[in-house]
Amino acid sequence: MFVNREEELAFLEEHYRSGRAELFVLYGRRRVGKTELLRIFCQDKPHIFFIATTSSDESQLARFTGQVLTFQGISPTGLAFPSWDNAFERLAALPGRPVVVLDEFTYLTGGNQAIPSVLQKVWDTTLKHSSLLLILCGSYVGMMEREVLSYGAPLYGRRTGSWRLDPLDLAAAAQFVPAYDAVQALETWAILGGIPYYLETFDDSLPVIDNVRTYILHPRSLLYDEPRLLLMEELREPRNYFSILQAIAHGRIRRNEIAQAAHLPLASVGKYLDVLRSLGIVERQVPVTETRPEKSRKGVYSIKDSFLRFWFRFVHPFRDRLELGYLNAVVDEEVRPHLDQFVARAFEQAAHWFIARQAQQGILPISPGRVGRWWSPQGEIALVALDDRRSELLVGECKWTERLVGINVLEELKKKVELLPGGPWGRVVYTLFAKRGFTQALRSRATSGDEEILLITPTDLLPGSTAALATGIPSGQ
Repeated sequence: MFVNREEELAFLEEHYRSGRAELFVLYGRRRVGKTELLRIFCQDKPHIFFIATTSSDESQLARFTGQVLTFQGISPTGLAFPSWDNAFERLAALPGRPVVVLDEFTYLTGGNQAIPSVLQKVWDTTLKHSSLLLILCGSYVGMMEREVLSYGAPLYGRRTGSWRLDPLDLAAAAQFVPAYDAVQALETWAILGGIPYYLETFDDSLPVIDNVRTYILHPRSLLYDEPRLLLMEELREPRNYFSILQAIAHGRIRRNEIAQAAHLPLASVGKYLDVLRSLGIVERQVPVTETRPEKSRKGVYSIKDSFLRFWFRFVHPFRDRLELGYLNAVVDEEVRPHLDQFVARAFEQAAHWFIARQAQQGILPISPGRVGRWWSPQGEIALVALDDRRSELLVGECKWTERLVGINVLEELKKKVELLPGGPWGRVVYTLFAKRGFTQALRSRATSGDEEILLITPTDLLPGSTAALATGIPSGQ
């Protein structure tokens, strides 16, 4: 199933239409959909799609020879290019406007570390004068950044375009489970994130918890070991990283707390966290009001990748019990009672994404320059969007509970706004996100026109929503 990715396809098409030699780099974590994106892009174009493996360098060169010669209408039987230099030089002679994809490029360099240097030499002398669109694609983010994109890499300065492919957002992920209602779709996204391969495993004719039981927690299921294999391939010293990620998953969010829980020296934890951040696995957050985020001492850490967050919270700590056959006990005692609390954080993420999207589309009442969370010893606000130029503010709370949200939540939010640094504010928009909706009293207040209030449910976060227009914001503002 191919969903969304219109922006990425348009970007690739732009480079294809340039007509000049292009060296494009596409990378991102495993299972995020890079190969499928490139297949869709290449399907109506003359192309060679080479997928590298962990086989020997000689075997890789022979397979690549076969594809190049076949593209040229030559029978490859018994033929092989003598070297990668010769193979890459041959690409300049391909007719028309060809696309050549080297997928899993890090597997290719793993078998022959000289390949980036060889490609750099051939690009500088031959390929940059051709009509070739060459795409290097890789799953190991760290290796792609070191070996292709970094300043010290042989290919540095040669790429004409690059894209780090991110997981799908909530709206796109929901299309994989069309039979689910908005709440179930958000729960699925909270658990699996926007990884197409994972989303395709869930059966939307089953309750979400049954999918978790069958496809994640069962020791012989498709996704049971997926995060462990992913991290072991990407990271050195995986044992220490596992300890850090488990600590974060269980609420240890400050560096010293993580070090204590993981039983590691504080200095080394900082280095490990930097690596995890560079890979997009962990993120560091500071209050949105901080003007110099990287210098702030208020930083806290969270697992950015949704499925890794779920796995380290509900799978990794209970592997012994699961492999002894206590599957139902883990579901009933560990997952089911705490799932709403787990999904609540994803609900906040979805709220941030929704507000950012509304701002980009010009629908939001204000034009924020920053969107994030705010906290201090006196309190916290789940969503703060600041427009410093006009002294305008949007604040929000997210409630993932079965209860309807009432006026009391709005009044508490108003009190918290008084604690925010940077006031007084010329304009404040109040935004409430609720799993099950709102009391009639709050709805009446939101539509009275006396205050600027947005009321958002999970349904409003999915495609086709007009949530930002169905508010109590006075017309003309």
